[in-house]
Amino acid sequence: MGVGMGHDRYAFYGALAGVISTLVFTVVHDIFISDIWFMLWPMVAAGALCGALVSWSYGLLTAVPSWRGWLGYNLLFTASFGLLGALSVLLFEPVTTMAAVVTLNGPPTALIDQAMPMTVLFTLGMAVLITLRYGRNLRHFLAVLLTCVVLVALLGLNVSAIGLVEIPNSALFVVAELFGLIVALNAVYAALFLALQWRQLAAASFGQTPD
Repeated sequence: MGVGMGHDRYAFYGALAGVISTLVFTVVHDIFISDIWFMLWPMVAAGALCGALVSWSYGLLTAVPSWRGWLGYNLLFTASFGLLGALSVLLFEPVTTMAAVVTLNGPPTALIDQAMPMTVLFTLGMAVLITLRYGRNLRHFLAVLLTCVVLVALLGLNVSAIGLVEIPNSALFVVAELFGLIVALNAVYAALFLALQWRQLAAASFGQTPD
């Protein structure tokens, strides 16, 4: 299998894993938090795009893909969202309350806009660090940057605004739910892709060619 075909294959199965993990996410959100089925198609499209980019960039950056490397790559992105939230808390002072945010009919756009300079710098730094860890040239950096921009835009904007909201101890479970859902979404996605591509990743781990 050629290099280009390998990247295309990774992108396809990554998109498929992203769609399935989005469906699982929607079911979990419906059971434990609220009904979001009306947002299913936009979320499926977002899941497919994120899934395709993460798997495609991994295949591009990694000379010898492996199941351990795949899990580590996904763990790095998941940890980045935790770091984004921590930086938001450290850098910002609360300007509104959790009660006020809950009453909004939609995302906290004003807070997201206020946090945007930090979010942009964080996304750029995230791409630089991942490229230093995995990449070797400008093409790799641009692929990682595209992946980081899409992930942060679709999953991280609410996280970036956490520090601008005064959250009482009684409402900390809301923050825990936010990060728990992100972790669960990525865990299901990573496991599904691993299952779909197990023969290729396991064979590459041992320097073998899959049948």
